[in-house]
Amino acid sequence: MRKKKIIIMGAAGRDFHNFNVYFRDNEEYEVVAFTATQVPNIEGRVYPKELTGRFYPNGIPIYPEDQLPHLIEDNGVDVVVFAYSDVPYSYVMHKSAQVLSCGADYLLLGPNSTMIKSERPVISICAVRTGSGKSQTTRRVCKILKDKGKKTVVIRHPMPYGDLKEQIVQRFETVEDLDQHKVTIEEREEYEPHIRNQTVVYAGCDYGRILKEAEKEADIIVWDGGNNDFSFYRPDLNIVVVDPHRPGDELAYHPGETNLRMADVVIINKVDTAKAEDVEMVKGNIKAINKGARVIEAASPIFVDENMIRGKKVVVVEDGPTLTHGGMKYGAGIVAAKRFGAEEIVNPEVYAVGTIKETLVKYRDLENLIPAMGYGEQHIKDLEATINGTPCDVVLAATPIDLGKVLKLNKPTVRLHYELKEIGKPDLEDVLGDFLIS
Repeated sequence: MRKKKIIIMGAAGRDFHNFNVYFRDNEEYEVVAFTATQVPNIEGRVYPKELTGRFYPNGIPIYPEDQLPHLIEDNGVDVVVFAYSDVPYSYVMHKSAQVLSCGADYLLLGPNSTMIKSERPVISICAVRTGSGKSQTTRRVCKILKDKGKKTVVIRHPMPYGDLKEQIVQRFETVEDLDQHKVTIEEREEYEPHIRNQTVVYAGCDYGRILKEAEKEADIIVWDGGNNDFSFYRPDLNIVVVDPHRPGDELAYHPGETNLRMADVVIINKVDTAKAEDVEMVKGNIKAINKGARVIEAASPIFVDENMIRGKKVVVVEDGPTLTHGGMKYGAGIVAAKRFGAEEIVNPEVYAVGTIKETLVKYRDLENLIPAMGYGEQHIKDLEATINGTPCDVVLAATPIDLGKVLKLNKPTVRLHYELKEIGKPDLEDVLGDFLIS
């Protein structure tokens, strides 16, 4: 019987997971290639034999997505699997038209085909868009569970941008672990805040193996999602964060609406800074498709040394992914600079170099800010050069990490951070208390 030939479209995350749990040991299929987009520098690699199993002794090549039509034709591909997140529905269907016009089938794999069941209780933190507030929600959930005496381990959605053979299973407990694994800025932004809170973080490429390791030391597994993807593990409690700064996106992005429909608890974040009518619109959309979900309103209060901002010329460095495929025009740094009386928010565009300049050209709608792109060594060099070359009194760093530990900066830096704060009832204490009793 001839095997069906498969290409998996991805971005070094969901695509690898779908292969591992659905295709790797499946004799009916032959995965001939992955394609890559959304994240720089992930194509041109090979998904290694250490991860591909017995049917793929040479591994599987990863190509740029723009080669997809040729790959379908040259390999006689039967099915193309779409496996990445935080894209509008029109984008998903444009890709389907491209695939169908080449003669292949187009497939989305769902939770029943891809979620792994854990021996421990699993709480998943997902969202409807990148930048909604998953990270601070995860930290809040972990704190509550720890205060209740539960050993909590976080498993983070994959970010394997380096040597895949070295990233099969990664465990982070100390800042030195981040250095040992040579993580990127994007990875450090997600892992370092958990480490500061004394929470162990797992990540990597093989989430079956990762789960087995995490289960050895956890009472409860907390899935810390990426983009707006749904969980790799079957959750016992599914918490989903929505963002009223982008009202309507909760019904317009893949797979964000899927998350919203599956949610046990929906957190409407940033209600303190969003327009009242936008909050009401989001509430209406939640009620329209998931009447059974418990809804929590929350804020993301900003903590920063105001005296370092007031009356100063500042350059703002914001979280990169929130601004790029997340589609936001600004982040907490711009909000803080305006709220706390910066004399000027310096436009860094004319001083930007290399990959940072390319990003600002590509995303023209961004306000006067520098996106903290750090997917590789060149990104980090360009980020450092752009910040150092921008004339200002102070750098306002609205990323979750200490940039001064990663970059050599030539001007004072003030760090900003934000945490989740529920407003009214029910709150996460109520939800998690009920969960632990059940």
